[in-house]
Amino acid sequence: MFDSADPRRAKGESSRMPRSFARHWPQAAIAAVALVAMLLAPLAAPARAADATPAAAPTSSLGWSDSLDAADGKLKVVTTVAPISSIVRNVGGDRIDLHGIVPDGSDSHTFEPAPSDAILLSKADIVFANGLSLEDPTLKLAQANLKSGAEIVTLGDQTIKPDQYVFDFSFPKDEGHPNPHLWMNPMFARRYAEIAAATLAKRDSANAAYYQANEQRFAAALDKLDAGIAAAAATVPPEHRKLLTYHDSFAYFAPRYGFTVIGAVQPSDFSEPSPQEVAALIDQIKREQVPAVFGSEVFPSDVLEQIAREANAKYIDKLRDDEPPGPPGAPEHTYLGLMLDDMRLMIPALGGNVDALQGIEPWDTWQP
Repeated sequence: MFDSADPRRAKGESSRMPRSFARHWPQAAIAAVALVAMLLAPLAAPARAADATPAAAPTSSLGWSDSLDAADGKLKVVTTVAPISSIVRNVGGDRIDLHGIVPDGSDSHTFEPAPSDAILLSKADIVFANGLSLEDPTLKLAQANLKSGAEIVTLGDQTIKPDQYVFDFSFPKDEGHPNPHLWMNPMFARRYAEIAAATLAKRDSANAAYYQANEQRFAAALDKLDAGIAAAAATVPPEHRKLLTYHDSFAYFAPRYGFTVIGAVQPSDFSEPSPQEVAALIDQIKREQVPAVFGSEVFPSDVLEQIAREANAKYIDKLRDDEPPGPPGAPEHTYLGLMLDDMRLMIPALGGNVDALQGIEPWDTWQP
């Protein structure tokens, strides 16, 4: 069991020659230019090493919509929210067929799976979910459609104990459902990867060493991310380390990096706050001199923008908790990309800087 208290690309111009120009070049001249370029390439290499731009785009990024119909002998894996899909992909790499059920940008708390999802779930060998009451409709559908020998693995339930549950503004204790957003703490995401690796290795022992190597590589990236976030957070003035968000996604993130969640605008029933609640939040922001309030990429809120305006605070409306940046298949459309994107919005808005995150890349770490 992981101890939560443990501290711790440049826009390029096309190099393609205009067609009208290329047509008038003799082939011999083109070949000569190519030969000169080959001879000079080694001399140019040192200059590239000094360039801050990565020498090459990542090659190991892969989407989360594999077909589960392929008769390729690979484990068929279904995941729920995008961060879990990303974590599992970084462990399973290209030796599993993986399909995410919850579409990007969907409210994972209220998502209702389609009948077609029952077919996907019936083909799965493993279903990886967060648990902690996050995806109950999907889990019920999975339980009703699992094939013989398949299993459901709820990662959150294996990562923290009940005495570590956080109950808060959007997830009050009297309703019995703890805040489920464990993955917003990179060390809990690290534990998710450990569980995924052990599960995949148990079901596919021939590739156990592969899964373990991928998990270790991903863990190293998460350790680097964790250290970078901690160093960046330390640049925020202590009196500004206060988080007021729309959806309360940072309950497990905040204590690790010295922040305090002072409120969430979205009530537990996912409705809009009452006028009285809005007035109280405005007073609180003014009283505590909170420099910025944070909206959600998935939960747009005119109310939160009004609160920020009336309290003279910055309004940042693009924080993410389960929708990675960029389109599916983009190198940054990953768990690491999600966390880096959030930090580059949050930290400067609160008066800090993200210099410590330089050199931490967003793309996947698994290898073929």
